[in-house]
Amino acid sequence: MQAVRQCSVCARHAAGGLIRNQTDVSLLQTSRSVLRRGAACVRFLSSSEGRKPGVQTLGGLTSHMSIASLNADSGLCDVPFAQQVENLSHNSLIRRAASVVTDSSSTFLSQATLALINALTDYSKAVHSRIIFQRRYLVSLGKLNPAEQDSLQQVISGWRAEAIERLEECKRYESTWNNAVSLCEMAAEAAYTSGAQQASISVRTNIQVAQLQVDKARKLSSDADKKLAETKVEEIQRMAEYTAFLEGSDEHEVQEAYLRED
Repeated sequence: MQAVRQCSVCARHAAGGLIRNQTDVSLLQTSRSVLRRGAACVRFLSSSEGRKPGVQTLGGLTSHMSIASLNADSGLCDVPFAQQVENLSHNSLIRRAASVVTDSSSTFLSQATLALINALTDYSKAVHSRIIFQRRYLVSLGKLNPAEQDSLQQVISGWRAEAIERLEECKRYESTWNNAVSLCEMAAEAAYTSGAQQASISVRTNIQVAQLQVDKARKLSSDADKKLAETKVEEIQRMAEYTAFLEGSDEHEVQEAYLRED
């Protein structure tokens, strides 16, 4: 009866080996064979309980041999795990760590790029809005009453302040974006030297894409600055013309008043 219990333990041990190695097909087949051996051993010993002592001795010998075979088979099941642990060499772990670094730096670059592009876009919109109202003011010189002129000048001042605020935001995100690019370049170099060539290529591609997107947003803001400079030149010319017109009108009124007095 003790031999039966031993074989039952062997069977449970083999089942545990089966669960631990369920991802390996070859080990699964081996474990199933071991279970069948254990079950056969249990049935054989159970049927041998009522036999003669000599047969029981033979059964005990058979049980001992079955236990030995079970222990040997279950020991073989643990070999692949030891091999897998040994395969995690320092070089492999370094390559994995380098890939994680490239992924993190690429995420940082993506967020910094998005923030900088949005800031540049908002700055361009603020400048264009200022240009629109400033040109409207120049065209309407002498045609609006003082209240309308003050209202229009307040709108222009508001967009000027908005543009200044967005420009400061652009400078701040520009610094963050440059740091992200530098970090990605270092991560790409580290990944390449550690053997993670694919991760290095991926992060370098992300750098190129980010630079193209930022260059496009920079061009929009640069075009807005050029139009603003042109508008300032127009403002100077228009104000000079308007001042001359006012001075001419004053002189004409003075002459008319002088003639009326004569």
